[in-house]
Amino acid sequence: MNYTQTLDYLFSSLTSFQEKGEAAYKPGLERITTFCRHLGNPQRNFFTIHVAGTNGKGSVSHILASVLQQAGYRTGLYTSPHLTDFRERIRVDGEMIPKQKVVNFVDKHFEKMNELGLSFFEISTALAFDYFAQSDVEVAVIETGLGGRLDATNLIVPILSIITNIGLDHTNLLGDCVEAIATEKAGIIKKSIPVLIGEHSEKCDPIFEQTASSLKSKILYAEEIFSCTEHELHDTTQSFHLIRSRDEQPFDIELDLAGDYQLHNILTASAAADFLHEETPLTISRRAFKEGTRTAAANTSLHGRWQQLAEKPLTICDTGHNAHGLSYVAEQLRRSQCEKLFCVVGFVKDKEIDSCLKLLPKKAYYLFTAAASERSLPAAELASKAAAYGLEGEMVEGVASALARARELASEQDMIFIGGSNFVVAEVL
Repeated sequence: MNYTQTLDYLFSSLTSFQEKGEAAYKPGLERITTFCRHLGNPQRNFFTIHVAGTNGKGSVSHILASVLQQAGYRTGLYTSPHLTDFRERIRVDGEMIPKQKVVNFVDKHFEKMNELGLSFFEISTALAFDYFAQSDVEVAVIETGLGGRLDATNLIVPILSIITNIGLDHTNLLGDCVEAIATEKAGIIKKSIPVLIGEHSEKCDPIFEQTASSLKSKILYAEEIFSCTEHELHDTTQSFHLIRSRDEQPFDIELDLAGDYQLHNILTASAAADFLHEETPLTISRRAFKEGTRTAAANTSLHGRWQQLAEKPLTICDTGHNAHGLSYVAEQLRRSQCEKLFCVVGFVKDKEIDSCLKLLPKKAYYLFTAAASERSLPAAELASKAAAYGLEGEMVEGVASALARARELASEQDMIFIGGSNFVVAEVL
């Protein structure tokens, strides 16, 4: 098989959550454990940092990978979903896995993968572990796919577990309340392995603390390790004045990501880097930390996080796709300085659409659309649902046509926002 045929096999023969949604979810660690044993347990050949959470886990993973890379470590990064190329999921020192490595892996292990009935995500995870081991990776940042307890990535024994935050998402699979979802995410906590919590939560903290206590694992809270006293947003970057609590040490940090919700993520990533330097075999200098955050998106090719696509009119895309994430996006949209706001939005069918729509700014004109995915909510249905929340606009078939219509309507003093789902942003990018 060539690369295109290999991807066709992965996406069609094996069910992908990105493509199929709930039908692709195969919880449990039995299959991935057996397959990784077949591979020689490559995940044991390097240090790992495990990152879970409802939102922010991708940004935190990319920031940490950039910092570790700047510290001189050969660094693996495994994230999901991808936006435009499957290989975005698996990177070493910021470079995507070569196409031929994907082809060779599938060719070599084709029979075993079919025998075990592996899911798309299980194969992607095992491929990442195998490639990292082959590439002499020293430390890898591993983002969970869905949940934590039964996620294929939970095979690893990390030097640090991180849970960024908890919000309502994938409620049909993880539970219909934050306490149930927190319990699933807490499943990444391992015996005697420290866990870092990104954001305090009155409902979730007791669950994390009880789990950590039962496993004799140290629990840390990012907001107790660092605080931010100054925060400035620029066009495509932002800066933070952080204070480390234990010694009042100041850190002036720049980040090449513009969404103001990154404040939570920079505190989490900073606390993680501090812990890794102080309490693990890894060494991260202040220079590496500052340079790693300043070039986080550039080093790891992170896209879709409050990303500016054009200046006149200002055009922004963001992959926030659940109520918890969209609440931050919507707030930044409300504060944006523009004459008129045009929003190109589309959602997938298996999201809590109503909880998302009620957050979006009413003082905007909407171009309701649907991405070219079978998971996408039809544009007509989205427009009907949005009308119930006072969101005015028009239906446009196809993301490209919707963006073209927004550009037709907008003046140079206006703003265009593109979001609602990863699929919509992916088509624009």
